[in-house]
Amino acid sequence: MPPTAEPRAVTAQDVTRRDAIAEYGLIGRPPEPDLEGLVQLAATLCDVPTAVINIIDDHAQHQVAAVGFQPSVCAREDSMCAAVLDDPRRVVVSDARTDARFADNPFVTGEIGNVRFYASSPLITPAGVAIGTLCVFDEETGDLTPQHSRGLDLLAHQVVDVLELRRITRELGQSNDQLRTFAGQISHDLRNPLTALTGFIELAADSPELADAPQATRALARAESAASRMDSMISDLLDYARIGGQVRHTPVQLDELARTVLEDLDAALVQSGTEVDVDAGIQVSADATLLRVLLQNLVANAVKFSSAAGVVPRVAIGAVELAGGWRVTVDDNGPGIPAADRERVFELMERGQTGGVPGLGIGLSTCRRIVEAHRGLIGIEDSPLGGTRVWVVLPATS
Repeated sequence: MPPTAEPRAVTAQDVTRRDAIAEYGLIGRPPEPDLEGLVQLAATLCDVPTAVINIIDDHAQHQVAAVGFQPSVCAREDSMCAAVLDDPRRVVVSDARTDARFADNPFVTGEIGNVRFYASSPLITPAGVAIGTLCVFDEETGDLTPQHSRGLDLLAHQVVDVLELRRITRELGQSNDQLRTFAGQISHDLRNPLTALTGFIELAADSPELADAPQATRALARAESAASRMDSMISDLLDYARIGGQVRHTPVQLDELARTVLEDLDAALVQSGTEVDVDAGIQVSADATLLRVLLQNLVANAVKFSSAAGVVPRVAIGAVELAGGWRVTVDDNGPGIPAADRERVFELMERGQTGGVPGLGIGLSTCRRIVEAHRGLIGIEDSPLGGTRVWVVLPATS
């Protein structure tokens, strides 16, 4: 009776590879059509009848897509590709019987198969982890031209691109599920105090004491209107989260939207003495809720940083039609943003160099996300008012 082979020791590299493979969710699932298409292309390119994508963990070789035979699972010790995975690079062998790495392999000796020609290119993740191979083989001896060898490498890169796309899509789906749950909870938590606030405003508005106080009555009416807009915004943002972040395009009159933004910011505008000019009498196609959040962030930033610079803020909101879209601008007379910082300030938690201004550096990051959700562009340049101009280009929807 032949001696039993010593079990292979699991290495740290194996653990890293196993974790990387798990992120792709490949094992135990039916072959994907896009992966099957790539192995078919590899077989055609290399002029062989068989090709396979092998994913190799610390125990087994998983054939996740194949052409010329039915994909299956075999022990790692029996895998030809496992023998070359620790040195991940393209391998081309004309006759496996004459190669010391494969001569005794059951896929060569006839125990499992009769492989003669063998070629493989490693599947390397963006993190640099080799998780398997794209492999072509034949029962006849053969070879690859340099052009076909490079083609096999390119197809292996395409396999990894497909796997990455699947992983990202799955993670986005999970993230959207979490976002919908979170948004639902936040909506509930925000509505409770908002409902209470609205109730108190209504009680105050109906109070007999206000009959001879027209200024207080107007203030309460504005507060009630702001609370109503907040309730509408909460509903719209919840709907936005529930549909996976898809933008709902509707006709939006920009000057009217700007007026609601200025009403919401009225306290900050009055306190700082801000002068605001609106020249935006055009209609755009956009998500009204998100566009309002965008404008509110930009105007609030303009007021905040101009005040911090010790000047009476001046803000100009403008909009013009372009061929195939619209350009919206928000100008201020603040300290401006150096050209070297104009990309950095759009990153999450990044802020300009003006000290003593409250905030977490989230506003401009939010603005960029909103603009990108509309498939538009956002940027910063010098303003004619002497400070910063933030511009947004929104493409027209088809």
